[in-house]
Amino acid sequence: MAIKFSKHPHHALANYQENVPQGIFRVCPQCKTKFYFRKLGKYRLCPNCGYGFRVTARTRLKMLTKEFSEWDETIATTDPLAFPQYQAKIKQMQTKTKLKDAVLTGQAKIGGYETALGIMDPDFIMGSLGSATGERITKMFERATAEKLPVIMLTASGGARMQEGITSLMQMAKISQAVNQHREAGLVYIVVMMDPTTGGVTASFASQGDVILAEPHALIGFAGRRVIEQTINKKLPPNFQSAENAFANGFIDAIVPRTEQKECLEQLLAIFAAKKWEGAS
Repeated sequence: MAIKFSKHPHHALANYQENVPQGIFRVCPQCKTKFYFRKLGKYRLCPNCGYGFRVTARTRLKMLTKEFSEWDETIATTDPLAFPQYQAKIKQMQTKTKLKDAVLTGQAKIGGYETALGIMDPDFIMGSLGSATGERITKMFERATAEKLPVIMLTASGGARMQEGITSLMQMAKISQAVNQHREAGLVYIVVMMDPTTGGVTASFASQGDVILAEPHALIGFAGRRVIEQTINKKLPPNFQSAENAFANGFIDAIVPRTEQKECLEQLLAIFAAKKWEGAS
């Protein structure tokens, strides 16, 4: 049986594209490579440049450990400003992410070492810092201090949550105080900056770690590119707010791919544990 093709090739292409299920092919936002979705693999990485795609906090947790006990899971925003449509948005995000707010916190075991672990979720209103987010992170640091645990924080945020106004901005100072108390107790705080880590999160607890790591090609910065360019009336270099640029200028300690992060964190926790034992002897 002969197969008849359209005289117009673009018609055949259009029909083919219509029959391809959505999501089968992905485009890397960093290098623009198009690839079959299964090539993302367990760690959700671009097969060409190693960019780590944004994933939910619970998906990210599975990449680090199977031993995790959640803390303060019932803390949720009270909508302090009665912002229009905000409560409906919150409920939508809670259903999507299975979180009450934009961070997952708890106690984990990584490489045999107990640690407090916080993971921000970019799917929950872009990981924005609201009052409930700030409360969970603050309580995590306070409990880690009381139980003499190190803290590992994986950050991914668009910054302060506009729907909560000044209440959101106040979380920066509140968390910073808890971080400082944790440090004064002689405990270690490790940050892993994911894409994106921006705004008030970068300006506070994401930049306060004793060791600061970042994922390859992660967006790291405070103000947005357009705001900066309009303010200084100059074009910024393409890599201005990249993890690589932050590393080159000493703002972070190392760039660690997801495939190596668990091992890296285990080594850092082992160093911390050894220092603790030395101090006790």
